[in-house]
Amino acid sequence: MVQAIEAFGFDSVWVMDHFFQVDMIGPPQLEMLEAYTTLGFLAAHTSRVRLGTLVTGVHYRHPGVLAHTITTLDTLSGGRAWLGIGAGWNELESRGLGVPFPPVKERFERLEETLRLCLDLWAGRPHPPIMVGGGGERKTLRLVARYADACNLFPTPDVPRKLEALRAHCAAEGRDYTSIEKTSMFDFDVGEHGENVDQIIARLQWLSGAGIQTVHGWVKDAHRISPLQILAERVLPAVAELGR
Repeated sequence: MVQAIEAFGFDSVWVMDHFFQVDMIGPPQLEMLEAYTTLGFLAAHTSRVRLGTLVTGVHYRHPGVLAHTITTLDTLSGGRAWLGIGAGWNELESRGLGVPFPPVKERFERLEETLRLCLDLWAGRPHPPIMVGGGGERKTLRLVARYADACNLFPTPDVPRKLEALRAHCAAEGRDYTSIEKTSMFDFDVGEHGENVDQIIARLQWLSGAGIQTVHGWVKDAHRISPLQILAERVLPAVAELGR
């Protein structure tokens, strides 16, 4: 799949960073590959696409270990890694595997500490860009303005308001709002024969008008390859200039 994605001209490949399967996909015991092992495998089988997680829960790994992991992926992939990170939410998998799951306040404190540590370790050299996932208008978007290269939001009607909140945080932090890439999740279900293409294009146009520049989508039945080909042939050309 990832070789087809690269051949069809997609920009990047992202994987979930979870230990148990998430509810929207299936029950907890359903298969879930470990994120950074998977990205290392994908790096060895590609040459161009960027690689990242949507997103790593900050409590999964000690900050120094996470920084070392991301730096290794970036080095071995020839500079193609992203650090995708957030405060985390899936208490079930943490309790099930004995991973500490602090209260939300502490997780946000750890998130800021981890962002600062990574930037300190990477100071003075090229390093992976940072994307902070989540749309919390008081805490998460403030951290985006202070530390990140990109945000990641859900594609809801709240997108314009959340981007205005980000703009306000940028003004308070002395950060150039235009220097932050605005990204969104997206559901690429093209249909059995591409019958949903026009609807997808319309939704992407709306997101672009709302201020989103990049979408990170899951593709239904991607293992069949044909949905990827439909996206490459009919959707990518139609939206190529959006967000620029």
